[in-house]
Amino acid sequence: MKTRSRSALFTLRRSKLATAGLAAVVLLSTCSQKTAAQQSLRGLLTQTEHISGKKAYLASPFVTAGNRLYMVGHQDGGFPDLGWHITGEMGGIWDHPIKLMDGFTAAVSINQKQICLDKADTFINYPFANKHLYQQVANGLDIERLQFVPDNKEGMVVEYTFINKQAKPLTLQFTWTGHTDLRPTWLGERTNMVDAPDAATWTAKSQSWLAKDQKNDWFVMFGANVPASQHHQNKPCEFVSAGRGCGASLVYTITVPANGKTQLPITIAGSYKSAEMATRTFSDVQKNTYVYLASKKSRYATIDQLASVQVPDKKLEQAFRWVKYNTDWLIREVPEIGRGLSAGLPDYPWWFGADGCYTLTGLITTGHKQLVYDSVDLLNKISEKENGNGRIIHEVSTNGAVYNPGNLNEVPQFASMIAEVYRWTGDKGFLRKYFPTVKKGMTWLLAENDKDKNLLPDGFGMMEIHGMNSEMIDVAVYTQEAFANAAYMASELGDKTLAMDYQRKADNLKTKINTDFWVPESGSYADFIGTKAEALALVDGAIVRADTLHKPWAVEELKATRQKLRLLPENTKKGFVLHHNWVVNTPMETGVADPDKAAIALRTASKFTNPFGVFVTGIDRDESAGTDEGSFNLNKKVFTYTGAVMTLPTGVATIGENNYGHPDEALGYLKRMTKTFSYAFPGSIYEVSPDYGMVTQAWNMYSYAVPIIKQFFGIRPEASRQLVTIRPQMPSDWDNARVEKVTVGDNLLSMAYAKAGQQLTLSITQKQPNWTVRLAFPKGKYRNWQVNGKNVPVQSDTNTDFVELKGSSLSVQLQ
Repeated sequence: MKTRSRSALFTLRRSKLATAGLAAVVLLSTCSQKTAAQQSLRGLLTQTEHISGKKAYLASPFVTAGNRLYMVGHQDGGFPDLGWHITGEMGGIWDHPIKLMDGFTAAVSINQKQICLDKADTFINYPFANKHLYQQVANGLDIERLQFVPDNKEGMVVEYTFINKQAKPLTLQFTWTGHTDLRPTWLGERTNMVDAPDAATWTAKSQSWLAKDQKNDWFVMFGANVPASQHHQNKPCEFVSAGRGCGASLVYTITVPANGKTQLPITIAGSYKSAEMATRTFSDVQKNTYVYLASKKSRYATIDQLASVQVPDKKLEQAFRWVKYNTDWLIREVPEIGRGLSAGLPDYPWWFGADGCYTLTGLITTGHKQLVYDSVDLLNKISEKENGNGRIIHEVSTNGAVYNPGNLNEVPQFASMIAEVYRWTGDKGFLRKYFPTVKKGMTWLLAENDKDKNLLPDGFGMMEIHGMNSEMIDVAVYTQEAFANAAYMASELGDKTLAMDYQRKADNLKTKINTDFWVPESGSYADFIGTKAEALALVDGAIVRADTLHKPWAVEELKATRQKLRLLPENTKKGFVLHHNWVVNTPMETGVADPDKAAIALRTASKFTNPFGVFVTGIDRDESAGTDEGSFNLNKKVFTYTGAVMTLPTGVATIGENNYGHPDEALGYLKRMTKTFSYAFPGSIYEVSPDYGMVTQAWNMYSYAVPIIKQFFGIRPEASRQLVTIRPQMPSDWDNARVEKVTVGDNLLSMAYAKAGQQLTLSITQKQPNWTVRLAFPKGKYRNWQVNGKNVPVQSDTNTDFVELKGSSLSVQLQ
């Protein structure tokens, strides 16, 4: 679904780390030498929500992240080569657009016996930090490793806590070895970033190692906050990885009091500009570790509080809360280029058009306007520089090199995302800034890509299957939605003529989607509209795929389809259902599907699922799919999305069910997706369900926030009019639910929902009492409406009963 790139071309090999490195020996005699900040660092996590990982997934990835720097390793504490975008190089510590380190090793020596800390017993994840627990490392000794990345810093802290359970002091030697790999990010060669070997130098002043790429001003620095008395050669634990880095060791002699603890924080800092900047960051982070962790904890409390939901399904409630945290982990900031949400870790730590548009459409409902604005600006700026015609880029690396200038779906998705952000913010300046890009993009979409001038652009959309570049269903649907949204935006900006033109196109496309794309015999919208020849070529490829995957039902269906295709006249052009791709659900996602067709299509879509969600390509489903709750990752030797169930298709199906009045079915999809929460990486949801691909994925925000905030709670704002429409559509077994601090423009809105028998009570508060709250329900659903204890007259339109209210506190009873 994203571009799968030429990573093998850019792999650089190095020999095993032959450089043993120089070592610093430091004596830590008692815990009294620690500062209060060090003693309190662990304490900052004591009252923080956390999730422990599963033993079975200790040998799988985790992430600890900041907006400037992040680290990817394994939950057992090791740093094996992982990732495929740059083969084996996507783990370790990254400070984009460069990598700093492949990772590090640590060992303790007691009575001449060395024990490498490479097999943690437990991994614990916090919203803004994580821990590895090493139990019974030696007689009476446990060790904890805690790490976090401060906000806005090219640095991080890894703190070790030595816990002595004996009634006498314990003296040990601790060796920490940093394994550098100062190298460029993906597509570095396009921006003249050429890797060279690293060399490390001991820096006496800061008692740290400073490593440099020998041909570039790329630096990484690491050390502790205690003085070194000497340094010497030392052999690290075994560590083998791809790259051209070096190893350098720090050695400390530590005495841990009887039944006590001693902590040792290691600071790591980098720069892709100068040694001075790396040194400055190192000193800053080392000096302010406690302050920065406390600050990050406070910021994450705000993330929790905004758009905070309480619902009967506590696992779903927790998953949504952590999806908000996950999204923050994916902020990628490179000041020379911009700040925005990357797609996923570890292999997509850069920016995408489609992923960004989905994610931002969800994110704006959770109140993070500045992050949305920054991400929009980044996408717009890079697209304008690369294309200049309104086309929105698909994928750009963190060095600014664009890999794919854009698929057809990204232009209309960008337009609709801009409209949605405007609805939530009411910011006319924002709309004026980006509407020119929308206009250029919609012109480019039809002028350059609609060969037969039928309003259906020809080219690749979300499905990156070879040959699927004719008139694709998702491109048509997103184009229809974009023209409707562009009409709205043009009207908001006073251009009535343009608004009418856009609306006319949207109306015509709606008709085409519900006629030309509808395939009655399949009970589905078509994957694509194409010629007989195009369909035959695609069906042959699909048969090979299904046969290779041992899907006999799909082979049989496709062969029958091929027979019918051969009987068609040679000049046939029509809609075809071949792959049962998830994108056939996009007409329900946007609401463009006729209700009778939507009912049929949603039933059809429900067949192409497993216990975790919706298959990307329906013909990959087999007879075991309905009950298969096992790993997708098992025995995968080559990275592939074939056979995948993904969170985005599941989210699209969820939104589609809600759009047509099926909240119970929507909740069913959300529950399937939530089964994958913490399945492998505690506190996160994988890209491919349940445990494959990216360990955390940006578009999960879309798949949760839109169904929960906009559909279950029914919050639909028009901030420019100081209007919030609330039309709750709760699952039938949700009798009580609450959402707090939903940001709309300069307003802050909260709502409690309580159902008892035939009576519904809504308690609504808002910061701005002059804003209008338009409370709406399907026509005839409730006969008696009371507001603050008084009966109120109800207005009606074709399908809806509603009241319009003002005030800071509203209590509404309906019966």
